[in-house]
Amino acid sequence: MDFAFTAEAGLAGLFLASFLSATLLPGGSEAVLFAVIRLHPEQTLPALLLATLGNTLGGMVTYYMGRLLPRHLAPEKLCEAVSPGGTALARRRGPPILLLAWAPIVGDALCAAAGWLRLPTLACAAWMAAGKAGRYVVVVAGAGMV
Repeated sequence: MDFAFTAEAGLAGLFLASFLSATLLPGGSEAVLFAVIRLHPEQTLPALLLATLGNTLGGMVTYYMGRLLPRHLAPEKLCEAVSPGGTALARRRGPPILLLAWAPIVGDALCAAAGWLRLPTLACAAWMAAGKAGRYVVVVAGAGMV
């Protein structure tokens, strides 16, 4: 059986990997992005955009999970257990702190804290997307595609 790694299959897998790695599930979307653009350099821009979109949507799932928690459950204790100062940082800095939503461990806590704090949804999504895009641009540059 001959298996061909098509650009379409790579982009679909990249979107899925990016989405899942932004949720509480572990993932390595950077490695998938690197592989896709090395095998299909003509797909660099679509790959960058899909990785950013998938990762942002995954982060927004965590944001909405935080938003759905009742205020009386004190999820700041949960956020503090994962990332000391995460809730206070999100409260103090507001949506721009989600530029760090890509960071391992602290990123998930910041997304959940932003949702629990009811920070503005569109502003959170925009800042989150900007940070995640910046991280993927670094991966693209590392692959020699810039």
